[in-house]
Amino acid sequence: MAKSPGSPSRGNLSPEGILREIQINLLECKVCFEKFSTQQREHRPQNLSCGHVLCLECITALSHPLLRKLECPFCRQLCSVDGTSHCQVLSDLQELLLSWSPTSSAPPHRAKGGLGLASTSLHLCTTFGGWGTLINPTGIAVLGSSGTIVVVHDGEKRVVVFSPQGKKLHSFGQRGRASGEICYPVDVAVTPCGYVVVTDAGNKAVKLFTSRGSHVLTVKKSFQMPWGVDTDSCGHILVSDVQAGTLSQVKVDFAHGLILEHLTAISDLQHPKAVACCRVTGNTAVMEHPPGDTYPPGRHTRLRVFTKDFQLLCQTDSFSLTLQSTVRLNMSVVAFDRDGDVTVIDSNQGMIWSLGKLQNGPALTPLVGDHLIRPVGLVSLNNAVVVLDSGDHTVKIYSAKSDAIGP
Repeated sequence: MAKSPGSPSRGNLSPEGILREIQINLLECKVCFEKFSTQQREHRPQNLSCGHVLCLECITALSHPLLRKLECPFCRQLCSVDGTSHCQVLSDLQELLLSWSPTSSAPPHRAKGGLGLASTSLHLCTTFGGWGTLINPTGIAVLGSSGTIVVVHDGEKRVVVFSPQGKKLHSFGQRGRASGEICYPVDVAVTPCGYVVVTDAGNKAVKLFTSRGSHVLTVKKSFQMPWGVDTDSCGHILVSDVQAGTLSQVKVDFAHGLILEHLTAISDLQHPKAVACCRVTGNTAVMEHPPGDTYPPGRHTRLRVFTKDFQLLCQTDSFSLTLQSTVRLNMSVVAFDRDGDVTVIDSNQGMIWSLGKLQNGPALTPLVGDHLIRPVGLVSLNNAVVVLDSGDHTVKIYSAKSDAIGP
């Protein structure tokens, strides 16, 4: 059965941590993120026929008014509204927890306090998107100095463009396999000239569009399963292939929609996914997910940083970083900030960390620890950090101050 967003990860949690995981991951509707309630009819937990649980209000909102059917937002199974039933187990669990610890009735976020951290340096200042506007988003990028934010997700139109303030400007990339359509987007990047680059795992291709959504080019040559994507300061496209174990560099004549060069820059990677290119140094970072015979599956990742001519500069892994800190760090996404420091996401813990200049040895600094459920994307914007959270289908902007973003 498919896991819903925010499903709890297994680990050695304290009793307080277990309670927090239960409150966040079981006692909230994972569409509207309102707390389940037996006193409020619209927020009562309801079983779908597929096994997932939503509140009654969201089931009503997502279902067809005449057919009385809805597509489960987590596993995509078609379910009948008339086939739903009250989830008594969750109601009983909620009552039990309330009677055991009445002060914990308000579900806390995955916060720094639960990880034993003194403080984080960035604070939430803006949130936008949400279910319907974004559906299970997977990748995020920023369009130049304008601060326009580009997100790929599982909606009917796969690419959504927002203003820096969170206003939806337009969307494009119709769902499908035809030219100019996108089957299954995984990641997105924006070139310095404003072209949008999307990795489409469904078509095993990289697709290029103008910022307004006009299809420019589809690159399919030699890709087995393209995944992460970024561009360098020259507009060259860097793509990881999770099946081939490679990092490709693609040079394109965007004006004429022509491939100038397609070469394999690195060929000895193990299940590479996230890719980031530093606009300051030209270095490229790749997040590898070694198979289970090398590391425990799903628990350890390896981060490798290469120079601009793709020579290995330094590397570390989640196990080594855990030994240097008081928390277990599971890296999943990598990015560079505007100073060239390496930043990583721990999607399981809902945390963002700075590793500093990795070649000088990692210096772990917690950046964000509040209000994140399952962050999957990260970009820098002026003095702020923009985070894509697939847990509640939102974009969240953090800065050192709680005020609006400034240049």
